[in-house]
Amino acid sequence: MATFFGTSYTRDELLQRVGDISQFAGVRVGELGDGFERGVRTADFRTGSGFEFTVLVDRGMDIGWATYRGASIAWRSPTTAIAPAFYEPEGLGWLRGFHGGLANTCGLTQTGAPNVDQEEELGLHGRASYTPATHFAYGGDWEGDEYEMWMSGQLREAVVFGEYLVLRRRISARLGESRLFIEDTVTNEGYQTTPHMLLYHVNFGFPVVTEDAELLVASEMHPRDEVAAAGVDEYARFQTPTPSYEEQVFYHTPKADADGYAQAALVNRGFNNRQGLGGYVRFRVDELPRLAQWKMMGQTFYVCGLEPCTNWPEGRATEREEGRLQFLEPGETRHYKLEVGVLTSREEIDAFAALSH
Repeated sequence: MATFFGTSYTRDELLQRVGDISQFAGVRVGELGDGFERGVRTADFRTGSGFEFTVLVDRGMDIGWATYRGASIAWRSPTTAIAPAFYEPEGLGWLRGFHGGLANTCGLTQTGAPNVDQEEELGLHGRASYTPATHFAYGGDWEGDEYEMWMSGQLREAVVFGEYLVLRRRISARLGESRLFIEDTVTNEGYQTTPHMLLYHVNFGFPVVTEDAELLVASEMHPRDEVAAAGVDEYARFQTPTPSYEEQVFYHTPKADADGYAQAALVNRGFNNRQGLGGYVRFRVDELPRLAQWKMMGQTFYVCGLEPCTNWPEGRATEREEGRLQFLEPGETRHYKLEVGVLTSREEIDAFAALSH
């Protein structure tokens, strides 16, 4: 049963009260129409709980804007969600269209720093986020008294004489809930063994991220470099926007619960007169055994990314050299499932914290 503002309803009770389910929930497709974003297809989700988010269909089926009852959950960058035609793959060019968003897809054969791997020049974080989806579909379905809204599509990363990987994605949410699910499969549809790297760049921003915010995660942590090492004592705490701040990245090996899931959250217990607000991510550690934390407290660039990943984001060459690089054999498929949601009160934050030790 779906719950709205403290009252639960059956399917029949709801449908007697509305002309169409879109009165309070559903998926509506559209297209961005201005500037560098022009032509990017979108799928806007409303769950009826106050949780709303936008899927950028032509930007790797990333999730861009996300709000809960008017409060932004995700950080948005000044680049906007530029159309794929403006992608700059070389070096750090990925950053010229890094829109931020609630979930940004990095991969499918490269994540992390630019590098040269076996004579192939690779840019930051790979091509997935700039790849338009094909076979796009969307809808909503009742199962008993539960209503699920969804969209699906495919991304193809292929090159003549090289990789041929296909990501099939389904994003769904349920009526009355404040969370979403990303279900991905990545298949090697070619006939050669192919490197595979995948990272989900989940970006929380103001007003979740403030000087009152806190990171909740059960993990073993180490800093990426000397810059992060200087801030290691404060990795779970946050500051006001700071001039000339240099990003800090911390690497977490998350601990799984009895069901094999790990979770991490950014929470702000002081939000809205201490009512509290937070965002979280939950994932299976046998699929995504690592978590990168991107802490950026700069002016404008004021964000904390929580990034479940298959590999440390050091770049493919380094991961190969260190023996950590994963591969997909011809015909092999990997499965990934991610839950991203909102913690809507101090009570929910405290319950999450109790499980994050």
